[in-house]
Amino acid sequence: MATRTWIGKDVPRLEDPRLLTGRATYTDDVRLPGMAHAAVLRSPQAHARIVRIDTSRARALPGVFAVITGEDAKELSNPLPAFCAEPVVEYALAVDKVRYAGEAVAAVAAVDRYTAEDAAGSIDVEYAPLPVVTDPLEAMKPGAPRVHDNLPSNLVFEKTMSFGDVAGGFARADRVIRRRLRWHRASAQPLETAGAVCRFNPASGRMDVWSNTNMINYVGWLVASTLKVAPSKLSLNPMDVGGSFGSKHVLGKVIAIAGMLARRAGRPVKFMEDRVDNLIACENLACDRDYDVELAVAADGTFTGLRIKVVDDYGAYFQFGHGTHGNALAQATGPYRIPGFEYTVQCVLTNKCQQGVFRGAGSDANNFALERLVDAAAQELGLDRVEIRRRNFIRPDAFPFKMPAGNVYDSGNYPKVLDQALTMAGWDDLRKMQDEARAQGRLVGIGLATAQQRSVYGPTEFWFWYDAPGLTSVPESVGLSLGPTGEFIVTMFSPFWGNSPETVVAQSVAEEFGIDPGTVTVTYEDSLHGLPSAGPGGSRMTVMLTGAVAGAARKLKAKMARIAAHLLEAAPEDIVFAADGASVRGAPDKAVGYADLGLKAYWFKLDLPAGMESGLEARHTYDHPYLTMPSADRKDLGAFYPMMGHGAHIPVVEVNPETGLVRILRYVAVHDVGTIVNPRSLRGQIAGGIAQGIGMALYEQCLYDAGGQPLTASFMDYLLPTAQEVPRIEIGHVETPSPFTEYGVKGGGEGGRMIAPAALASAVEDALAPLGVRIDELPMTPERLATLVEAARSPGR
Repeated sequence: MATRTWIGKDVPRLEDPRLLTGRATYTDDVRLPGMAHAAVLRSPQAHARIVRIDTSRARALPGVFAVITGEDAKELSNPLPAFCAEPVVEYALAVDKVRYAGEAVAAVAAVDRYTAEDAAGSIDVEYAPLPVVTDPLEAMKPGAPRVHDNLPSNLVFEKTMSFGDVAGGFARADRVIRRRLRWHRASAQPLETAGAVCRFNPASGRMDVWSNTNMINYVGWLVASTLKVAPSKLSLNPMDVGGSFGSKHVLGKVIAIAGMLARRAGRPVKFMEDRVDNLIACENLACDRDYDVELAVAADGTFTGLRIKVVDDYGAYFQFGHGTHGNALAQATGPYRIPGFEYTVQCVLTNKCQQGVFRGAGSDANNFALERLVDAAAQELGLDRVEIRRRNFIRPDAFPFKMPAGNVYDSGNYPKVLDQALTMAGWDDLRKMQDEARAQGRLVGIGLATAQQRSVYGPTEFWFWYDAPGLTSVPESVGLSLGPTGEFIVTMFSPFWGNSPETVVAQSVAEEFGIDPGTVTVTYEDSLHGLPSAGPGGSRMTVMLTGAVAGAARKLKAKMARIAAHLLEAAPEDIVFAADGASVRGAPDKAVGYADLGLKAYWFKLDLPAGMESGLEARHTYDHPYLTMPSADRKDLGAFYPMMGHGAHIPVVEVNPETGLVRILRYVAVHDVGTIVNPRSLRGQIAGGIAQGIGMALYEQCLYDAGGQPLTASFMDYLLPTAQEVPRIEIGHVETPSPFTEYGVKGGGEGGRMIAPAALASAVEDALAPLGVRIDELPMTPERLATLVEAARSPGR
């Protein structure tokens, strides 16, 4: 393994000083002259025709500048972008019909938020209620209420994909393990809600937007289309973001509402969701799935085939289409040698808020399903949970490994990760402790999950559902310059989203030039001045930013070496760079500092090599480091998520059988994300992801009643884990560098949440094993567990 100077070091985050001292600039901090504030009126009905909207009282209220409804939305905007081709049209305000409780019906811009809320509340809407459907299995039946009248049914997408010899694998099996599983929808709930400030200039046609959206450059043209402005007239300005977890990719609703109101009001408008907005009508709801899964197993425990059938409740609209199933397909067979698998997906519309993206984006649910099968196989075959995994792991010498769907796993050593987790946890001692606890009547369980954490998506991920070719580029760009006084400056074209992008690029620059990362300045550009940038998502930014910085550094070094060689009377290939500047290899006394290089490059052209342009700046666009094309018949989806991390989690829990409460006693997690750039930041990512995974496993669920009314519209009902519920996480690392990336880096932003729910399900089932309770549904709420325990104790009732 190469020796690194700064990559792999616990560098303090460059972002922290401004974030911890209240000096960050969030969307709600934007103040513009004459700015109005927006509020939204939301439907109390889950499904209804809009008969009449009377806005006269709102318009008459002093301090109100504009009121808009769905009819205005049709005039002022185009439908919101949706990453699919199905004809499911959504505007930021409901047109003619509402399809879920909480859907925006009207919006108001006023002198302050209080006035705007009062005005919105004074709008009179007459509804004609329609039958409601909230169960996706019921929604697929003939005669079910149709969410969209222009569609023949609520089943808007259905496809079965087969990879490898699935039939042969099941024919060879001695046993087929079957499970029906339920993964309920949760919500990302970042501390900062979604928001936007829009300013429109009718003379120039320019729309300036300040928003906490993540993808200011990649999908800016989609935002421009929604707002009915030319892409060249839209400026999306990056802001500090108070958490995203996948939930702020586009934010089409809030931007459209603020933009439309800015046009109508003739002044800038700010719209920030309140917490109720964010809970019931946001863009951050996770997948909502019913699974029927089968694992074909030989008598010795070898896996021979896999079938996954999933019914996915998308809610009322198709915001991200079927894309989250691409995440699952990238690692559907997990870390195991499964020669073939079949994947059937049915996407269903119901009268609920639509899905968005939440950390894990479908991979978490797939990990849960697969790991439930693996535990079940061990139980039914009488094998140890550890041994059955070891027996089926992809061997360390098999990488890069092509899994049946065509995705390539770049590197890994899964037995080493598992062994380190077992050692850290003290597996044998835990088993003895468990026996002692059971002898005392306590229900203590030890969980185990060994699962994948894909990173750095490729756009061909989305090809699986259509025959026509799709996108093939997801680049990331940076600008790198050496200023006239010797400071290195990095310009990013994606926003700060709550992680550590500035620290990553500073460490990368420091690695390339030998300087202290604390001396690197990082800036951000808006969409009008940006280079290609797909922005954060899919655990991609560490890989993509290090690659972009390394590419820019090579370009910058080439020019710097020419200048230094000219000044030092040496050959450019003999110039080396270190903390103090450039010197001649083998002759360290022949040197020139970075400040002198910068000064010469900017202000002393006659000291430069003949014909050289002044200045020291390089820009580099780094494309996905490893993609291959899907086959025409989609039997091979190609490599589209090849930077494949891995983790082994071992939680220890105790369950109170009377109340159903789960207490986490210990939590051990070992992750392999390739070469670690910043161990401190990675530990934070893993621990934070596990905390969210604990929420998914034990607490978080977006509930609706049969009439489509949301039952979790506040934090009194939608429960999040706090510091009281999250234990100290014991974290270990294994490093198997990727052969495809700069420094061998992989992404590590989502693994904690991808694996924790499966591990905790394993732990709770192990705790309740003496009662014969099986865990097939998340979250494992006290009510749910107490019901299972009661049923197990009274099987005849």
